[in-house]
Amino acid sequence: MSATVYRKAHFNAAHRLFKKEWSDEKNLEVFGKCSNPNYHGHNYELEVGITGPIDAETGFVIDLGYLKRIIYEEVELPFDHKNLNLEVPEFKELNPTVENIAKVIWEKLHAKLDTSYKISVKLYETPRNFVVYSG
Repeated sequence: MSATVYRKAHFNAAHRLFKKEWSDEKNLEVFGKCSNPNYHGHNYELEVGITGPIDAETGFVIDLGYLKRIIYEEVELPFDHKNLNLEVPEFKELNPTVENIAKVIWEKLHAKLDTSYKISVKLYETPRNFVVYSG
């Protein structure tokens, strides 16, 4: 028997969507106001789902205190109140779209958690725009 448990988290970050090979006009055409050369920010809402068997001894899929700590160390500390393009190494060459941010978060969590877990990352960039990434 398996179940999925979820942990929510939050971080604020600035970014700019652009391709350095393109002109400002082309970046504006493709990425709109998100290509602002002076950056812009979001209040990101994160939901991490962990699917696995329910441990017969503890009744847990995963210790949520442990998951909370991993999310804090791997996501909140490195991303919160940062300029993703300038301060987060994963985005030095990777466009920090909500899709790519979710993928990076998934990869960081996957590297820290037991590989038997199925991980899903739901990341809200705005209340109406979000992505789900499951590896």
